[in-house]
Amino acid sequence: MVLDQSIEMDRVNARTTDAFDIFNIRHYIGSNPFLKTAAVVFDFAVVANNSPLPLEVYQATVSDRYPHLADESYDSYAHLFARTVAEVNQLEMDLHLTHWSVQPYDERTRIAIQSLHRRTSRAIVYCVWDWFEAITRNQQFRIEEQIELLQSIFRDSVYGGPTVYALLKTAYELSIPTFYLWDEGLMQYGYGRKQVRGIATTFNHDSHIDSDFTTGKDDCKKFLHTLGFPVPTGSIVYTLSEALAVVKQIGYPVAVKPVVGHKGIGVTADVKDFNGLERAFDNAIAAVPDDQPIRIIVEKSIAGKDFRLLCVNGKFVAATERCPAFVIGDGVSTISELIERENRTAARIDTPTSPLGKIKYDAAMERYLKDQELSLNSVIEKNHKVLLRKVANLSAGGLSIDATRQIHPDNVILAQDIAQYFRLTCLGIDVMARDLSESWREGNFGIIEINAAPGINMHLKPAVGESVDVPAYILQSFFETGKDARIPTISFNCVSSTEIQEIVDHILLKHPHWIIGSVCRAGTFINRSEKHLNPDYNINVQNLLRNPRLDLLITEYCEEILDREGMFYYGSNVVILDNPTETEMMLSRDVFDDSIVVVRQGDSVSIHQNGLIEQYSLGKDEPFSRVYLKEITTIL
Repeated sequence: MVLDQSIEMDRVNARTTDAFDIFNIRHYIGSNPFLKTAAVVFDFAVVANNSPLPLEVYQATVSDRYPHLADESYDSYAHLFARTVAEVNQLEMDLHLTHWSVQPYDERTRIAIQSLHRRTSRAIVYCVWDWFEAITRNQQFRIEEQIELLQSIFRDSVYGGPTVYALLKTAYELSIPTFYLWDEGLMQYGYGRKQVRGIATTFNHDSHIDSDFTTGKDDCKKFLHTLGFPVPTGSIVYTLSEALAVVKQIGYPVAVKPVVGHKGIGVTADVKDFNGLERAFDNAIAAVPDDQPIRIIVEKSIAGKDFRLLCVNGKFVAATERCPAFVIGDGVSTISELIERENRTAARIDTPTSPLGKIKYDAAMERYLKDQELSLNSVIEKNHKVLLRKVANLSAGGLSIDATRQIHPDNVILAQDIAQYFRLTCLGIDVMARDLSESWREGNFGIIEINAAPGINMHLKPAVGESVDVPAYILQSFFETGKDARIPTISFNCVSSTEIQEIVDHILLKHPHWIIGSVCRAGTFINRSEKHLNPDYNINVQNLLRNPRLDLLITEYCEEILDREGMFYYGSNVVILDNPTETEMMLSRDVFDDSIVVVRQGDSVSIHQNGLIEQYSLGKDEPFSRVYLKEITTIL
């Protein structure tokens, strides 16, 4: 972060001839005075002595990349700049970052753009700044290259994985509060005792024993065989001679793969002779992690297509056919040129939201081409299809085809029967079959392996076919609605630790078994026990909401904290405002339809709920706490 700031300072200090200025850039982790979401906020100004070009010139250039911006009108350079940042902010990946605001002042304009990842957001602001200055100087600016760079920054972030981002975006759409736990490397969905934590599709509700068991492909396969499920015959071997002995028992063709592995790495299917067996065995060994013993599976290879069946909470929800990467000849280009051309297509932008990844080059591809008496330099006749791999590895450029609506009912029952034996939220079942619309009972159907942490992008964004909203299935297995993911929250603009203890005691009379977390500028508490107060105020709020036993949250958000950090969360059930400033009134903005807002201005108190306002005048020596404690009791 210090390095990033240093680079930005050098960049700003060097911009002595710019037509525009960007300054006071900062990042809010959550709701703030400018937006209801996390945001990057900065000031924008036109430099007095460096006149910019007419507004229409900038709009025309930006619209070359984003044509729909040509149809909009803008009141100022600041409005066009903000709109452009908001557009680039989606990184041409359909990110859910669509909110922005513009607030004019005397000689500057404050711009707020919805943000997810601090470093990516700052880089986007500086990218658009560079773009506008290039337009001013009539210089070429390769925005497409900058977009690719920004995409890579986001992809390398904690939110950049396709499964993580899909779940995060769906949580946002379902109003399920979500945040990243940096120290633990986990995503948390929901607050307090309502929370669920996880990595991708693995959650703290899952059985770690069952999850670990699925990684042992040999034992897991034996277990499935014992239960009567269709699994290919084979064995675990340690040497090539043992592999050959197994082949003599079961016959060619065989599949060879490491016991410990993922994403199809080290897997070779349809091995038909000894030379192929030798290469496949070496390929499997190369994929074994350094900390694992060499154990290789040799099993009967089943002819057919590769399918992934997905169960969520024991129920079948999706099926996808996975096809190996391929190219189609044109009679002129080499295989290498065809791959490069395919990798430049819009569908293969290789982002967390794209349906197709780049086709990857590696030794396995070259070996498979050699088996077909081809190489990367071979020219393929027109309309001839060449498979580049035996294995349908989507991360290496394979094709995903939705098969959910064609699956035979027997195969649905089979998938669900398997899922019942594992206490796992998500279970991926990889099968080989001639046709998924045929019952597994008719033969030529085999369970290759099961996965406790299956990816979901292939179902959500198939290259061919309809999308299945797997993230919604997953999150709604924990929370039927966004409200189910929250605990009651009471927000103050001004409250002392003594007043907090009075409130806690009052609530505990009604709910004696509750765990109540509270934080104000004076301290952090769990019921009456004082805890460590972190100088970063919102860290205290996060620590309380991370507590898996917390029933209620009480916080103080004064103007100073709102201006400096914003709020960690969005949405309060009760808001208590005591002579609030204009900034502190944002607490009454971030509420639900049935929330109660109590506002004191001098001796006058107004109570807002469900669109109704009740006016109340405090009597002489009547404490304000008497009013808000009554309202707190009502809603709790």
